Amino acid sequence: WSKFIEILTYKAKWYGRDLIKIDTFFASSQLCNNCGYKNEEVKDLKIRNWKCSECGKVHDRDINASKNILDEGLKMQKAS
Repeated sequence: WSKFIEILTYKAKWYGRDLIKIDTFFASSQLCNNCGYKNEEVKDLKIRNWKCSECGKVHDRDINASKNILDEGLKMQKAS
């Protein structure tokens, strides 16, 4: 994994792009991308879909996580 990150970092620099690393422990699949509610039950990897108890939005675990990772990366980029 570290070799992949090393190559990705090199290529990003080569092409003048930013590489933003999200914290490994960022709760990307547990956060509702719609309202920000954190659902601790989603830690169980067997749960593939879940409904937010705050706003009612139904999430696919992986799609929701990818949206949260994108949002977090954009926040980090804006802050730097």
